[in-house]
Amino acid sequence: MILPSSRRVAWHSETRVDVKESVRGQDIFIIQTIPRDVNTAIMELLVMAYALKTNCAKNIIGVIPYFPYSKQCKMRKRGSIVCKLLASMLAKAGLTHIITMDLHQKEIQGFFSFPVDNLRASPFLLQYIQEEIPDYRNAIIVAKSPSAAKRAQSYAERLRLGLAVMHGEAQCSESDMADGRHSPPPMSSGRTTSGHPGLELPLMMAKEKPPITVVGDVGGRIAIIVDDIIDDVEDFVAAAEILKERGAYKIYIMATHGLLSAEAPRLIEESAIDEVVVTNTVPHEVQKLQCPKIKTVDVSMILAEAIRRIHNGESMAYLFRNITVDD
Repeated sequence: MILPSSRRVAWHSETRVDVKESVRGQDIFIIQTIPRDVNTAIMELLVMAYALKTNCAKNIIGVIPYFPYSKQCKMRKRGSIVCKLLASMLAKAGLTHIITMDLHQKEIQGFFSFPVDNLRASPFLLQYIQEEIPDYRNAIIVAKSPSAAKRAQSYAERLRLGLAVMHGEAQCSESDMADGRHSPPPMSSGRTTSGHPGLELPLMMAKEKPPITVVGDVGGRIAIIVDDIIDDVEDFVAAAEILKERGAYKIYIMATHGLLSAEAPRLIEESAIDEVVVTNTVPHEVQKLQCPKIKTVDVSMILAEAIRRIHNGESMAYLFRNITVDD
């Protein structure tokens, strides 16, 4: 049985699930896309999963094409790893399996105590490049930061195209963000900052990024920037301007999850970007009306096949043919 997670009723601004038929001993698939209100969507999913668990469902499988909070999968300053918290909450609520697509970091699968099928959107995006971009043989795949180089390299090798990598002061790699572990604790009265007598630890040199540089020749080429998530588009707009200055005559952005928050449609429309191609893992119909440059690739086929195979107890290997660690 497949249930959309929106089957709920509002009761004093709370979420209350009303299961209309027996689910005892059945496999239940909850399809939950993530709209603008992320926290409400998560709460709907948790309450519905717990209701199904209480009603003796055999297996509860969450179909979550874009997994929320996936960017918060590393320690930042004195914060927390929210993605791990969400994984624990889903397990406690009763989920026994998750189908998702292009997790921000593949290591997130280790946060879960139950199976996770992390499907890939790259075959659909590669097909779009081959069929919808004229003269794609004259293109070059671009990573807008060194952290995206592996994904870009995978696309370049499969399309037999060149690779360019951007780096410099305009880019902010996640690994460069301060995690707070270098900062000293608050000093109480009577304490000195010199530490233990006679102990001198080496001081880490501060990073100084060079001016933004493009490693690779993009002159006279179609530049295709690939990433997994496009949310705030300022970095993409800045990258497109640099690529234009370096001689690229067309610029495409390819991403799996098109969150496109805030002023993203307007910024894309006014930028040097020619086209933004995303999948339909996240609803973005309103953004498409605001910006005709945004195009959608349908990935529902692979999600439907994953549901069918899990329900019938078939192998999932077919959906991961020729998929490598870097894809």
